[in-house]
Amino acid sequence: MRWVIRLGGLILGGALGYQLGDGVVVLVPRLAGLRLVLLGGGLASGAALGSLLAVWVWRRFESAMGWVLGRLAHVSLRDVGLGVLGLGSGLLLAALVGFPLSRIPGVGNYLALTAALVLGYLGYHLVMQRRDEVAGFLRLERGGRPGVRGRGVPKVLDTSVIIDGRVADVVRAGFLEGPLLVPRSVLHELQRIADSSDTLRRNRGRRGLDILHRLQEELQAVQIVDDPKDAGDADAALVALARAVRGWIVTNDYNLNKVAALQGIRVLNINELSQALRPVVLPGEELTVQVIRDGKEAGQGVGYLEDGTMVVVEGGKKYIGETSEVVVTSVLQTVAGRMIFGRPKDAQGTGGTSGQRR
Repeated sequence: MRWVIRLGGLILGGALGYQLGDGVVVLVPRLAGLRLVLLGGGLASGAALGSLLAVWVWRRFESAMGWVLGRLAHVSLRDVGLGVLGLGSGLLLAALVGFPLSRIPGVGNYLALTAALVLGYLGYHLVMQRRDEVAGFLRLERGGRPGVRGRGVPKVLDTSVIIDGRVADVVRAGFLEGPLLVPRSVLHELQRIADSSDTLRRNRGRRGLDILHRLQEELQAVQIVDDPKDAGDADAALVALARAVRGWIVTNDYNLNKVAALQGIRVLNINELSQALRPVVLPGEELTVQVIRDGKEAGQGVGYLEDGTMVVVEGGKKYIGETSEVVVTSVLQTVAGRMIFGRPKDAQGTGGTSGQRR
């Protein structure tokens, strides 16, 4: 390989040295008598220099290309294509604008170069900032993907989010749009769960089928699609389908969430959406909670808000089975979710009165 590189450097260096010698003769006419000497000297010196520097230049070139490829390793092919499209569009517009600018005496060429730099930069960044919209527009102009109907980014539903059921309300509220794709493997899994001998699993499977039926009947949003060939297990099939249709995955599965994100697939998690929509509660605010059981510590009572947030009521054991007004004392965010601690409002009022008497 080194000899091939040196041979290439020798040929290229000799050609450049020959051109340089010829240029000297053109610029200095009185040296025309030494034309052969200059051409031969340029050819020989260029070939020698090119052969000596070829390996060093090639190593620097490989290092630079390795750096570029390393930066592009985590960039999807779609983003690379859209970046080239944005840059090309900007340079095309710059060529149209730069032609009349280049006719201005003195500064025309500088203005044309400035237009190319500015419009190329803006074209690239504009397309990359709106890449999802641009990709959707291009898919629409091409007539869409085979087997996928409708506008917008396709959303691939997995079994967990269908059984959960909240996706139907999210779609009905308009916060999830685009065609909803259900692979046949997911549909078969729902059917197996619905036919299970276990009562709980059977009810969950039937609820999932009811959710799909409701989405199709009310919103005409569900499309049943074939699984990609040789995709592997269920999670791999979902990721492969999302990549094939350039869509997103909707799931409640933590492991699938991580696997898809590592492969550059965007994931919408209904549990994360539910957490984000929970109202913010600050110490000192009042809540109405039904205390349903006692807590871990002596005298504590435990209740739940409508969104499932646990409320630990200090001294609330005597209120079990009753609905009580609670004043928030602190809020604790844990891995499992959020916990609210508080005291009964009437207990605080009594404490304040006795304190004033003392």
